[in-house]
Amino acid sequence: MPFDGAGSWAPVALSSDLPPGTVIPAWTSAGSIALWRSQSGRATASSDRCPHRGMRLSHGFVRGEALSCIYHGWSYSPSGGCIRIPAHPDLVPPETIRVAVQQVEESGGILWVAVEQPAKQPPQLDALVPLRSLTVEADVTAIEDAAGAEVDANGLIRPPEFPWIGLLLAPQERHTLVHLLIEPDRSPAERLTASRFAESLRRRAEERQRESAE
Repeated sequence: MPFDGAGSWAPVALSSDLPPGTVIPAWTSAGSIALWRSQSGRATASSDRCPHRGMRLSHGFVRGEALSCIYHGWSYSPSGGCIRIPAHPDLVPPETIRVAVQQVEESGGILWVAVEQPAKQPPQLDALVPLRSLTVEADVTAIEDAAGAEVDANGLIRPPEFPWIGLLLAPQERHTLVHLLIEPDRSPAERLTASRFAESLRRRAEERQRESAE
């Protein structure tokens, strides 16, 4: 699985979930991150803790090309350096004040975040386009069981009954984020079918997860 562990990529969100000027919480196996997009459209994955008082940066706000903490407004550039401290407007923040950032790649409507240093680029899923994402309160094994198929080398499950659907899995701390992908030429009716299948899969997987815990 390309998302599993160090030296891998995590499909943390769909591009459509992160419009310019926004920040959202996300997660990789390395921990929580603040995923944000500047007004110019650049996506960045920053550590989710402000070095000042430890407030979550995913609760902050984006202004121009910087991410600001909601607590005292300390602002950080896409490279991680602190560029503004509102309480000291004339101060040039020292280089030592910074947040860690992770490599981000955007491909096919999916935002991938690097876990440590992957040896390869993220998978190219050109034959599929994202439809939606959903959270499943189950692990990968339960989802594979419910789908009747295993995750392939790209992190995808291709359901046997709907081979034009792809389920891109991103294991989280206590659940699994599933990105529902479909072939681009599918009709509105088929898009609805895909969404209903994903909801049904979620119910089956969560039921299997409960059964395995009993």
